[in-house]
Amino acid sequence: MTLLHTESSLYQSNDATAKLAAVDPSRAGQAATDFVEISDVTLSYGGDEGVTAVEDLTMSVRKGEFAAVVGPSGCGKSTLMKLTTGLVIPQKGRIAVDGKPVTGPLDIVGMAFQNPSLLPWRRTLDNIMLPLEIVSPHAQRLRKHKAEYVARAEAMLDLVGLGGFGANYPWQLSGGMQQRANLCRALIHEPGLLMLDEPFGALDAFTREELWGVIRDLHQRKKFTVVLVTHDLREAVYLADRVFVMSARPGRVVLEREIGFERPRPIDLTYTGEFNDVVHELREKIAEARADTPPIG
Repeated sequence: MTLLHTESSLYQSNDATAKLAAVDPSRAGQAATDFVEISDVTLSYGGDEGVTAVEDLTMSVRKGEFAAVVGPSGCGKSTLMKLTTGLVIPQKGRIAVDGKPVTGPLDIVGMAFQNPSLLPWRRTLDNIMLPLEIVSPHAQRLRKHKAEYVARAEAMLDLVGLGGFGANYPWQLSGGMQQRANLCRALIHEPGLLMLDEPFGALDAFTREELWGVIRDLHQRKKFTVVLVTHDLREAVYLADRVFVMSARPGRVVLEREIGFERPRPIDLTYTGEFNDVVHELREKIAEARADTPPIG
């Protein structure tokens, strides 16, 4: 959750532009406008004798886009999260977010995980405001402008259906309510990029669908860029503008699938034949990737 500054020098990648044009000529020249750029990235854990998590990984996410990343277990999806947020640095390749090189943890990123990780001794409102105590420039302004920030946090609670629950402790909330609060905490400092790592995976099916609607509406209203890592293909197709399918380890993108369903998308869409055709297409591609999974060791 610690999010710090990165260097401010601009990053420009002609190589990334060329790669995008090779994959999709219609996107030639677009790299300069992409919010997330990952070019020829390789990361191994454990040194020369360790495991290569991703290799020659190249992908980009447009500003304001909702992207989803799927693939077989162990394909490097979580590593992709760490690389994009600067929690780990690759041995090879380049990563840029908002036109700047990623050289360490970023302060323009909000993150939400499967476990809400709300601090049990802090009330819900205080949990949501935690990033404001850490991230610049909010940390410098918080004491003097606390009423303004409290109003912002309460407005976020209202947006996700938790109005009036700010005084409750996390243990007084259901799992779905805790995850709603977790999303508020990830967004309270108005990040340009929201990274979601299986945030709804531990919830029951009905609550999960409710939370899909919450993040759908938040994205529509706030227009931030989203990268969602998930094993749930229905979730990926319902929420995303584009789905990236990763290969078996070492991970790389083997398919970019544009999702053309009109927004806003009703939940009934997920029960249509057209929707399920896309889900099955992705499932088949992942099955191919699973068949190619190498043994460990």
